Amino acid sequence: MNKYIFVTGGVCSSLGKGVAASSLGALLECRGLSVRMVKCDPYINVDAGTMSPYQHGEVYVTDDGAETDLDLGNYARFTRSPLSRANSITTGQVYDAVIRKEREGRYLGRTVQVIPHITDEIKGRILAVGKDADVDVVIVEVGGTVGDIESIPFLEAARQLIHELGPQNALSVHLTLIPEVAGGELKTKPTQHSVKAMQEQGIQPGVLICRAPALLDESTRRKIALFTNVDPDAVFTSYNVDTTIYEIPLVFFDQKVDQVVLRKLGVESRHADLSAWKSMMEKFRARKSSVRIGIVGKYMELHDSYKSVYEALFHAGLECGVGVELVKVDSSKLEGDVDPDTLLGAEAPGGAVDGVLVPGGFGQRGIDGMVRAARWARESKVPYFGICLGMQIMVIDWGRNVLGWQDADSTEFNPDTKHPVVSLLEEQIDVKNYGGTMRLGKSETDFEPKTKPLAAYGEKTIWERHRHRYEFANVFRKEMTDAGLKLAGFTPDGSLVESVEWPDHPWGVGVQFHPEFKSKPTSAHPLFREFVASSRDHKAGRS
Repeated sequence: MNKYIFVTGGVCSSLGKGVAASSLGALLECRGLSVRMVKCDPYINVDAGTMSPYQHGEVYVTDDGAETDLDLGNYARFTRSPLSRANSITTGQVYDAVIRKEREGRYLGRTVQVIPHITDEIKGRILAVGKDADVDVVIVEVGGTVGDIESIPFLEAARQLIHELGPQNALSVHLTLIPEVAGGELKTKPTQHSVKAMQEQGIQPGVLICRAPALLDESTRRKIALFTNVDPDAVFTSYNVDTTIYEIPLVFFDQKVDQVVLRKLGVESRHADLSAWKSMMEKFRARKSSVRIGIVGKYMELHDSYKSVYEALFHAGLECGVGVELVKVDSSKLEGDVDPDTLLGAEAPGGAVDGVLVPGGFGQRGIDGMVRAARWARESKVPYFGICLGMQIMVIDWGRNVLGWQDADSTEFNPDTKHPVVSLLEEQIDVKNYGGTMRLGKSETDFEPKTKPLAAYGEKTIWERHRHRYEFANVFRKEMTDAGLKLAGFTPDGSLVESVEWPDHPWGVGVQFHPEFKSKPTSAHPLFREFVASSRDHKAGRS
């Protein structure tokens, strides 16, 4: 029978449930088990696609085009778990499915209630993820904090599954906070109350992971165990690390978290191969210098808005032997009479950036600032990487500042421009419902010979994930290429431009897809690796 682990959180949000669940998944994979990851989100949105990055951070996209919570990005970076829309369960999805079944008469006239109908729908979706014969363990992260009214149906579904499957097949792992008060004393009372709240839901945690400033001593762990009915050897610490979150699997391994979990689930312990994680940490400690990468975007106030981009740059730095310093530039601050040199060049605080990256985004705010940043990078021969909107910005800059079309724009920002160098596909023009109407998920790209993306991947044909509505306008292909812009990649039928490249430039590349979603700390994405390597070389050449 498959094993199920339910990861919950208490005391407060943002303790790191996603990292804890992902780290546990990574350790179980290192022991040869096949793991699947599931995120249960209590919000009523059907998915994260229409949510502002300021509300919920980035939207992570799966191969099948699901727009999900950013925690699935953690799952992808830490584990090999295949991810699809089945791995993201929201309250909105559950209620939508139940209401549709009720309208179809599938409940045979019975009163539809939270219990059993909503909880049965949740249970069915969780069990479906583990139905494949090759799945050993399903790790289910329940979003929110115990005590939140929104989370109650998911916790009730977890309670029922733990009861139905039995203690050797379903385990509760609860993450709590051990705060430090004046004088440096660590207080266990919030954890005691958090476990009590779980017990009131009918769930007795089998494992506690305590978020604390430092490793808990034996006496503190025994005290927590005494008041929570948890075995003393099943109380662990997720303490602050001064390195990287990717050290957490090794931190958990040193405390034998995976061994205790496997024992409680009745799984025979296997040899753990952590060589990839240890090698990654060796690369982290071996870095000798750093590069400054200017991120010119729209949602700079919240770090999680570009979470996967920042992580992919970090991964690339590991492979290139450098640290990556993020220089966050709100693109709207580059508009008007502002000289880009004051924020990106030698006059910038901290000095000139070694590379410029323009990530994805929607809406008109800050677009002209991005165009100015792209022009500055192109003319200054500074490595540039444009992702999705960032590629479209390269095309707009080329139209305005090389071809001299001052009104060159995307129809997203200026529907009346006479030079719509970026525009909607014909079949999208009349679409009014923005939820799930984009070009989403995995699709194929073929690269042209002697292009930088081809050199980076080492393969002519690749598959990457998309999330956008607007495309390079084919009616301007000839004018663009006659002026020197290189079209580096296309869809297999040649109908859509997937990548562009600046001529006579050290590394000026734009892609319509989102490569950041496939980068891992143990295997950096090739485009990010080559961009960071070029930025490193640019810095060396400048000095």
